[in-house]
Order: sequence, then structure tokens, then C-alpha cells
Amino acid sequence: MSGPRILLVNDDGIHAPGLKVLEEIARTVSDDVWVVAPADEQSGMGRALTLNAPLRVEHFDDQRFSVSGTPTDCVHMAMDILMNDARPDLLLSGVNSGQNIADDVTMSGTVAAAMHGIQMGVRSIALSQAYGFEGRDKIRWETAREHGPRILKALLDTPWSQNTLLNVNFPDRAPDQVAGSEVTVQGKRDQVVLRADERMDLRGRAYYWLGFNGKLSDPAVGTDLRAVYEGRISITPLHLDLTNYDARTRLKDALGETLNP
Repeated sequence: MSGPRILLVNDDGIHAPGLKVLEEIARTVSDDVWVVAPADEQSGMGRALTLNAPLRVEHFDDQRFSVSGTPTDCVHMAMDILMNDARPDLLLSGVNSGQNIADDVTMSGTVAAAMHGIQMGVRSIALSQAYGFEGRDKIRWETAREHGPRILKALLDTPWSQNTLLNVNFPDRAPDQVAGSEVTVQGKRDQVVLRADERMDLRGRAYYWLGFNGKLSDPAVGTDLRAVYEGRISITPLHLDLTNYDARTRLKDALGETLNP
């Protein structure tokens, strides 16, 4: 089987189970699969670059590498150094352990890797497996494993904008309980789910862990949040243009004479 040259990246690290699932998905459409992933977990790093330390690359086998940096570092190292003879046709990032929906996407290393992919002119898809919605900590990797190949093939057969990444989230449902797929918009939570947990070390000094409290919001119909909550696979097109065009128009109208007397 031939197929597109595919680069696999993640933010959970080179040994993450989700990366193995992603490789299984990728190999349903191509034999030319490359893995360039962080040496250690880099969750929540967003689009961070390593600018004040050297990057180290470990070569595991013919087309598998780890990089001592962020997901964005991995994408850049892959395209600039490790795959410089021929850039990939497709970048797949994930499968992340946990959903990347709504406000999460701006912090996600998984989504950030796909963002860097489209910035470098490569079609990119981020994939995440939601968990924790039913009070269970075990991640249903079998859901992404079963539905991922079908979703990937459908997306590859569908044109989308060159400057747009696709953000795919598999719901916290058993494979046979998935309630279909939906093309969604990025949602917004109606409450803050990030929290700081204060703890004490053995010398009586405070330290803190950042984490998420897992509260469900009441999202609008058509959002990635609503789709995942209701057991559907969410596919959200995202791009790097963060301009609020309605606000831009209002500001131009309001400030036109003030800024240009």
C-alpha cells in the first residue's frame, strides 16, 4: 500500500498510548508514516517554542524520533531537519488523552502542533479522545481506534481551506455507543474549569498543582462541547486568524475620527 507521507506528532510524549493509536489509524491510509514526538509530556504548552536551550533528538528506528522540546519544536524539527528531503503531505497530531474543545484549543499542544503544520503549508488534523464524562478514569482508546480510520479517510476525500486545521474529538463513549459525527463550531464554556490545588510538602511549605475540575457546562447546539457531551464525534475547522471582525467594524466606526482627526 502506498499513500501520503504522514507526520505524527503529539503532546503526551513519544511513549504515549494515544500515539500508538494514531499510528494504527495513519497506517490504514499509508505506509509512509513518520513519528516525531516530544521526549516527555508537553500538555498545555500551546504554541511554545524552545528558544533558550538546545534541542536533542533521539533516533528510535528508521522513521521514529523524539525531540527534547515542545510539540511545535517537533513539527519544526521534522520539516526542517528530519524530513527535509520531502516534507509530509499530512500532519496528524494526537491522539490526545483528553478532549481539546472550546477554550482548551488555545492551550493545547496537540492543536498547536497542527497549527504549526498549516503555518508550514501542510494539511493538518488534531485528534483527541475525551474521557472523564461518565465518572471513569479509564480512557476509551478503542473508540478513537475504531472510528479514527473512517473519519480520516472521509476528511482526506474532502477539500478544506489551506489555512485551516481540523480538530477532531472522539466522545467518552464505547465505540458502539457513539451517536454519529458532527461538523461543529468552537464552543465556549460558561464556567472556569481550571483550578489551582494547594498542598503542603513535608517541610510545611505550600505548593500548587494546576488541573481541571471536570464540570460540565451548558453549551449551545452546534458547538464542539455539545457534540462531545452528547456522544458525537466533533469535527471543528479552526484557523489562525483570531480577528473579531464584528468588533473591528465597530471600532473603525467609533474611532475613525478620533484616530485620524
